[in-house]
Amino acid sequence: MHFTERDEKIHKLLSVQNFVSLRELCEKLDASPATIRRDLERLEGLGQLLRVHGGARAADTAVNHLEGTPFDANLQRNIERKISIGRAAAKLCSAGDAIIIDGGTTTFQMCPFLEQKKLQVLTNSLHIVEALLPTKVQLSIPGGSIFREQNIILSPFEDDGLNRYHAGKMFMGAAAISTKGLMQIDSVLIQAERKLMARADALIVLVDSSKFRAAAGQLLCNLNEVDMVITDSELSRADRAMLKKANVEVLIA
Repeated sequence: MHFTERDEKIHKLLSVQNFVSLRELCEKLDASPATIRRDLERLEGLGQLLRVHGGARAADTAVNHLEGTPFDANLQRNIERKISIGRAAAKLCSAGDAIIIDGGTTTFQMCPFLEQKKLQVLTNSLHIVEALLPTKVQLSIPGGSIFREQNIILSPFEDDGLNRYHAGKMFMGAAAISTKGLMQIDSVLIQAERKLMARADALIVLVDSSKFRAAAGQLLCNLNEVDMVITDSELSRADRAMLKKANVEVLIA
């Protein structure tokens, strides 16, 4: 297949789904990964798409914008539950720990309870950085671009500094949680979070009980990749049983 034909098919796929994986492109274009990578590099150079970890994203949706509700608009939703969850999560951290805190309005609530702890924290959230700057916490951030609505740093590139960091625990939220696993809305966010997850020994998910009734379109990970869920007392028996069946520890804040 000539590269112009491949270009046309790549554009067609991105017009429908905004993100397409390298594996899918190889299958649908009947080309090797090396060929597809060269195509994506060339098209990115022309400004027609953005390469991200594991594939490519449409250029017109890739620049400094993520799907979903902006941080400030979501901050006050279920705020009391989020504060309780953040407090419970912070209690799992001990002096000297190296942890990862993914950006989000629930993980953000950990910050007031970490102020007196000497921790090493890697975070992609500028809100979390700002909250922890006056404290004893040693802060690290990945390289990448700032997405202003959520005020987080995401990178489509492999060399963003993460390979030099290892954490005992990663704390993160989710747009929704179900038997399928953890769900997010934006594919760029998923790619970035997968890279963070690979740097931690344990994944701890902070979600208020409304997230068990929410809907989100893209799978971040299966439940068997989650070590613990911290949530509130409104968690239903059915959802607790679902987590137990997947061997996920449940902590009620």
